[in-house]
Parts: sequence; structure tokens; C-alpha cells
Amino acid sequence: MNRQLTLLFAAFEALLVVAIGIAIPLVPLTLLWGIHYGLAIDWTVFWRAAVDIWLVGHGTDITVVLDPAVASSVGLPEAKTPVTITMALLGFAMLTLLLGIRAGRRVAETPHVIVGTFASLVTFGLASLVLTLSTLHPVARPSLWQGSLLPTLVFALGLLIGTQIVSASKPVSGGIRRWIAGWPAHVRTIVSTSLRGGAIAAAGLITVASLVTTAAIVTSFADIITLYEGLHTEVLGGVAVTIGQLALLPNIVVWVASWLIGPGFAIGTGSAVSPLATTLGPIPAIPILGALPGGEFVFGFVGLLAPIVVGFLVAAVLGPRIAGELRRRELAIVAVGIGATAATIIGLLAWTSAGSAGPGRLMDVGPQPWIVAAWACVEFSLAAGLGLLASARPERAEAGFTDR
Repeated sequence: MNRQLTLLFAAFEALLVVAIGIAIPLVPLTLLWGIHYGLAIDWTVFWRAAVDIWLVGHGTDITVVLDPAVASSVGLPEAKTPVTITMALLGFAMLTLLLGIRAGRRVAETPHVIVGTFASLVTFGLASLVLTLSTLHPVARPSLWQGSLLPTLVFALGLLIGTQIVSASKPVSGGIRRWIAGWPAHVRTIVSTSLRGGAIAAAGLITVASLVTTAAIVTSFADIITLYEGLHTEVLGGVAVTIGQLALLPNIVVWVASWLIGPGFAIGTGSAVSPLATTLGPIPAIPILGALPGGEFVFGFVGLLAPIVVGFLVAAVLGPRIAGELRRRELAIVAVGIGATAATIIGLLAWTSAGSAGPGRLMDVGPQPWIVAAWACVEFSLAAGLGLLASARPERAEAGFTDR
């Protein structure tokens, strides 16, 4: 494949990722336009709505100003003042990331990897810019620089992961690797174990949160169906609501992870959902929110064991591999490193999943990222320290290792 074909192929991969992301909200909205509204409304309204949904899904802030009459008719008189939506629907960002990984792997198989990667990024960035420009409207106005940059950054991360997956088996040399190779052996062990352990611990907690979310949805299925029926939507409206909830589902998983850590999350100003108690005021009529617990949760404190157990198990698995290389105080540094790495990942996820979702009380939705990160750092660090000591002690005794 020559250079020109690589450029075209990489650009097509980027455009395909954008097209799939836009098509998910646009197709049901277009069907709604044709079937329910009988083509009577300007289609560009639905186009702007689809693109706005896609941009919000990547963290782009959108300032919304409703007509006073419309705001009063929907029961949100405060919506007539400008409201900035800052909460990302992470389902779209996850889709872009996964498709970006796929694109990165395909581009990495070409003979011009750097050229192809650059072409993909430029094409995706230009597409994001054009899409953002097409949606600028007084009613809903996305941030131009965020709409151009944030989706491109998500796609770039996917490209990086995809190309690294393909090139992992290839010999790689470079200044960074030579610089790391010059570190003392125990420093390399501390850093690598901290990063690896923290990433695995964060992934483990998200997995547990996914299972808890699934269980909550299954056990609250009747309440969710009741909320669906209360919306009085037709088939297409129900499909649109379901797609929106699927886009919100990754946010909910992160909120559940924050719940397991301890601080919990909010669904509106003044509300709190935590392992010990739940205080909810009026909440949006989103069916999946019917899975939220109500009142005091008798065994909610059991959820706090999740990060402790995950951190302990991760450290217990990694401990024997480093038992003969590090002193006890260095094991303590590793434990703190695991906790800090996991807390950073969880805190960033909490930050991206929270924000303003609308006017009034909805300006405060999701967890407090700094509080979640602080709790996660303490819990994972303590659990990792216990796991490292428990797993390393037998190995150290057999090897005749003593603290210096």
C-alpha cells in the first residue's frame, strides 16, 4: 500500500468512526421526524440535536436557552436563563474510544503508520470542527474549541492504544526506553508495580460496579417499566429514550463505583446516594433511575468492602513477584503508588461522569471527584499494603531475606 492509499484509508477510518457516532442518535430522530411529525418540521432541528448529543457525549459544554413559553410549558421556568450542560454521556466517548482502537490497529498494519495516524487525527479533527460549526444556534450553542478538540482527543487515545497493541510484539527502541533502562532495578520495580497494580485495581472496581449496576437494574425492573409507561412515549420515542439511557449507562457505572468507595453521588443539588443512606428530591423521569435505592440501606456498608477486597487481591497477586527485590519500606511505597494510581483513574472517571445536566437542581449531578479520589487513595493504599505484606512474607522468609 503506497502513501496515497494509506492517507485515504486512514481518513476513511476516521470518517467512519464519526459517521457511526452521529448515526446512533440521528437515525431514530430522523424516523421520529418522518413518522411522528410527518416531515412538517425542519430536519436540521433533528440534525443539530443529534450532533449536540454526540458532542455532549465527548464532554463538550453546550449552553442552552429555552424560550420562556417553552420553559414554562415543561415546568422549568428557570430554563429561560442560559444553562450550560457539562455532564458527558460517556457511552458515546466509549464508542469513539473502541472504534479508535480498531482504527489504530488497522492503520498500524499499513507500511506508513505515522502518516496514517496523522491523517486519521487530522480528518477526525476537521470533521469534529465542521460538525460543531453546523450546530451553532442561539437555542443550543456548543463550545467551538471543545467540540473540535475533545472528541479528537478521545479518538487519539484510541488510535494510540490500537497502534500499541499491534506494535507490542515488535522490537522498540528509543530515548525513553533507554532512559528507563538506566534507572536502578528497585526503582523500576516500584514504578512498574505501582502503575500496573493501580490500573488493575481500578479496572477491578469498575467491574464490580458493573455487576452491582446490573443487579440493581434486574431487581428494579418493575419500577423501571413503570417509569417507561409513565412517559407515554410511542415506539420510536421509547427507542430514543433507551438509546439515551445506554449512553448514560457508563456514567451510572462510575457513580456506582463512587458509591462503593463511600462518598456516593448526587442526582440534583441537595440529594445524596451513599452506602449508608439515600436522600432524593425530585429526579428526572429517566426510567433507569428507578434502580436507585431509597431511604436507608441496611447492608449498604458491605459495599465499602469492594475496594478493600479488590486492592488486597491485586497486591496479593503482585506481591510474590517483587518479594525478593524490595525492602519492607519500599513495599509501603508500592502500596501507596497502587492507591494513588487507582485513585487517579477513578477520580478522572468520576470527574468526566459528573457535571451539570440541566437547570435548577440538575446543575449538580454525579460524584465529587476530589472526595472520591481521596477516599479511593486511602482505601486502596491500606488494602494494597496488607496484601503485599501478606503475600511477600512467606517468600521473604524462604529466601532468607531480612530488612536492611
